[in-house]
Amino acid sequence: MPAYLRALNPQQRQAVLHTAGPLLILAGAGSGKTRVITTKIAYLIDRESLDPRSILAVAFTNKAADEMRDRVRSLTPTGGEVMVKTFHAFGAWLLRLYAREIDLPRGFTICDDEDSLALLKRITQEELEGSKLPQHRLKELGAWISRAKDLCLLPDDDLSALEARAGIPGLDTAGIYQLYQDRLERSGCLDFGDLLVRAVRLLDGQPEVRERIRERFRAILVDEYQDSNYAQFRLLQQLHDGRNYLCVVGDEDQSIYSFRGAELENILNFSEKFPGTEIVRLEENYRSTQTILEVASRVVANNYNRLGKNLFTRKSAGSPVILAYLEDPEEEALFCAERLKSGDLAETAILYRMNFQSRVFESLFARLGIPYRVVGTVRFYERQEIKDALAYLTLMVNPANELAFRRAITTPRRGIGTRSLDKILVRRRGAGNLLEAASKTLQSFPAKTAKGLRTFLSLMESFKARLSEGSAGALSGVVQRLIMDSGLVDHYRERDESDGTGKAGNLEELINATSEYPATVEGLSLFLESLLLGSTEEDPFLKTGQVTLITAHNTKGLEFDRVFITGLEDGIFPHYSSTVGGLPVAGAELEEERRLFYVGVTRARKELYLTTCRKRRVFGTLQGSEPSRFLSEVPREHLHVYGAKAPEGDGYPLGCGVYHDDYGPGIINRKWEVDGVAMVSVRFDSGKIARFPLKYSRLERVSSDP
Repeated sequence: MPAYLRALNPQQRQAVLHTAGPLLILAGAGSGKTRVITTKIAYLIDRESLDPRSILAVAFTNKAADEMRDRVRSLTPTGGEVMVKTFHAFGAWLLRLYAREIDLPRGFTICDDEDSLALLKRITQEELEGSKLPQHRLKELGAWISRAKDLCLLPDDDLSALEARAGIPGLDTAGIYQLYQDRLERSGCLDFGDLLVRAVRLLDGQPEVRERIRERFRAILVDEYQDSNYAQFRLLQQLHDGRNYLCVVGDEDQSIYSFRGAELENILNFSEKFPGTEIVRLEENYRSTQTILEVASRVVANNYNRLGKNLFTRKSAGSPVILAYLEDPEEEALFCAERLKSGDLAETAILYRMNFQSRVFESLFARLGIPYRVVGTVRFYERQEIKDALAYLTLMVNPANELAFRRAITTPRRGIGTRSLDKILVRRRGAGNLLEAASKTLQSFPAKTAKGLRTFLSLMESFKARLSEGSAGALSGVVQRLIMDSGLVDHYRERDESDGTGKAGNLEELINATSEYPATVEGLSLFLESLLLGSTEEDPFLKTGQVTLITAHNTKGLEFDRVFITGLEDGIFPHYSSTVGGLPVAGAELEEERRLFYVGVTRARKELYLTTCRKRRVFGTLQGSEPSRFLSEVPREHLHVYGAKAPEGDGYPLGCGVYHDDYGPGIINRKWEVDGVAMVSVRFDSGKIARFPLKYSRLERVSSDP
C-alpha cells in the first residue's frame, strides 16, 4: 500500500479506492477533503494507470486550484500533467479550442464585471435617450443578466420567469439583454457567464466535439460541488457519458452562496441526476474540539434540506464556548479587545455578518494600538490605473473591443471627445477593427483631434509590430515601452504627487507580472486571460501577526485557533430580508443563514466566542435587539455565559404576531428605544403601519413563534 494511502482514515481510503460509477463524497468541515481528492488523483494515475492528461480536476477558486495542483505534483511524478482549472478557466480553454465551431474569434477577450456594467451603462443611456440609470439599478440589471446565464439562458430563450423578477421600471429588460449580448459579440468579447453557457451550448450542439472531449477526459473530479450553479451542473452533464469516471466532493451544510447563483439542489439531487452514485461520508474532523463540533452540528441539524453527517473528532472536548450578552457594539468591541491581551493575534478572527459591523472594531483597535487587517475583495486589476493599461493590451489581442478602445484612446487625454469617438464607431462595420476604422476617419477631424488620434494609432502600430516580430525577450519589455510611450506613467506620477497615491508603482507591478510570458500576441493573450481568471485579490490565508476582521462569507476555507462570531441578533445574523417587509428571513433563506453560522463556528480550532448586543444603532437610531434564534439552538451544556444576567427580553421579539383592539392583527417589524422607552413598529394585516411605546401599546401577543 502506498504511503499516501496508509495516512488516510477508513472513510477517506474508501473514497480514494472507489473507481466504478459516480461518487459523491460528503466531506464535513475539517475532514481532510483536499487530501482525499488529491490522493485520489494520484491513485488513479499510479494504480489505475490513467494518463494524467486524461484527468480533469475542477476547483471553485484559483487558490484551491493552485493548492490542488501542488499537492498532486508532490504525490506522483506526473501529477503536473493533470488539468486543474476552475469552471470558468476550463470554459475559456474549451471555447478557445473550438472557437471556430461556434463562430467565435479565437482571440476573444473576457470582460470583467466592471466592463460589463460600463457596457450596460452605455446601452441603457442610448435606450433612455441620454437619461442615466441609477447605479444600484444598473447593478440589478447586471445581476439579472448574470442570473440568466447561470441558468443557461441566452436572449433568444424564454426569459419570462426571469423578467418578472427584474423590477426595473421603464426598461425592456429582455431587450436590453439582447442589445448587451449583440454588443459583446460585435466587440469579440465574452463575460464570465458566457464562459459557462457558451461552453454548454458548444458541447450540446456539437456531438463530435462533445464525444472528443469525453474521450479526452476519462476521469472528472469536482471540488466544493455545493457551490455549483445550474450552468456548471449542465456542463458536468455534458462532460460525463457514463463511461468516464465522475467524482464530486462537497458539503451541503456549507452551501452559502445562493446570492452568486449556487444551487443547493445540485448536491442534494446528485444521486438522482447521476444514477448509480455511491455516497461516502467523511465525518472525522481534524480541526476543532468536540465542544465546538457539538455546537455546530446541533445548530445545523435544525435544517431540513440536508443529507446529514455526524461530525466527530479524536481531540479533547476543549474549553466551553463563551456566549456573551452585551449592551451595545461598543461594549462588544471592548469585550473582544480584552480577550486579545493574551496575544496570538495572527490566529484570531472576528467574524461579522455585515460589512458595516467592522467600523466599531476598527475604531477601537486603532485607539488601543491593536494591529488588525480587514479582509476585503478588492482586486489588483480593478484599480483604475491597471484598467487603463489593460485597455491598451487588450486592443492588441482584440482590436474590435469597444470598451478597451474607448478607455485607451481617452487616457491620457489626447483631444479626442465623445463626438469623435462616435464618428469612429459609426465608421466600422459589423465586428470591424476599430484601429482601422479610426485610421480611415483621420482626414475628417480638426487638426488637434487628428494629431492626437495619429499619435495614438502610431503607438498601437509600433506595439503590434514588436509583438508580431516574436522577439526572444519577455513580454514585460514590450509592455514597459508601451506604458511609458503612452503617457500613462507620467499621467499617474502627476496624480501620485498631488494625491499622495502609489498608482505609478502599481503600473510597475503590472509590468513585472508580464515577465513570465513570451513577447508575442499569444503570450499577451495568455497573460490577459490569467489576469482575469487568476487569483489577484488579497490572500486571506496569509498570516500577518494581526487580528483578522472578516465577514462570515469570506471565512470559507479558513481556520483560526480563536474565533469571535459577533452581532448574533435577529435581523443581523440571521439578517433582515429585503423582500419581506424588513422581517427576519424564513424558509430556504433562514436555512442558508444557519449554514453560514455553521461555517463560522467550524472555522475555530480551540476557542469560540459568540456575542450578542441588547441594543444596536441602525440608521442613526439605537434600537432594541433580540438575541439570534441560533443561540437558542446551541446546547446549553457546552456554553459558559458571560454577563451578570442574560437579558430575558420583553416577550415581543421581531416578527411575532400581535393584536390591537383598534387595528386588528399584525406583526412587529421594528424595535428601538427613545430616552430609555422601548418602541415598536407594527405592520397590520390592513396594510397600516403604526408605532407605539411598548409599555402603553395595549398590544396582545397572539403567536408564540416569531
